[in-house]
Amino acid sequence: MPRRPQARTVAVLLTCALLAGLAGCGDDGEGPRRIGTVLDRTDDQGRRYRQVPAEGAPEIGIVVQPDAAPSGGWDVRIRVRHFRLSPQDAPADAVHGRGYVQLYLDGKRLARLRAAGYRLPGGRVTRGTHHLTARLYADDHTVWAVDGRPVEATADLTASGAETTSPAQVSPLAGRP
Repeated sequence: MPRRPQARTVAVLLTCALLAGLAGCGDDGEGPRRIGTVLDRTDDQGRRYRQVPAEGAPEIGIVVQPDAAPSGGWDVRIRVRHFRLSPQDAPADAVHGRGYVQLYLDGKRLARLRAAGYRLPGGRVTRGTHHLTARLYADDHTVWAVDGRPVEATADLTASGAETTSPAQVSPLAGRP
């Protein structure tokens, strides 16, 4: 008895899905690509690094500017290259060049971003100079890494009490020290 076209289509799709999963590939709309190697190394939250080659790797930059509002605070803008922010309901899978940004203030987790902008309220920052770091994660919560280092950018911001300022320092998109 001949196979029906629908059954053949399902069989082909199932085979492709299985092969793509075994090959460690993702699909970014331009076809399958390698999504790196998961390393034993982890970040402070225990999330493993996902090592990718430097060529074509995700990159990030961060810009921090004081907010003009009387309540103070800072406007944070994230700039990415070779990377797209996934929507909130994205599957927990690693896909080449996709995921979210984790913001850290002085090494402590501040927020998970799925958009390029964030407002840091003035009340969250004490007087002094602080480090705001933006790090890229895949949707499976692995850390994008190049040469064993996380893909991240850091900017300094200074809170001086009633008046807040931010130095004109902008981390380059290199994402690597």
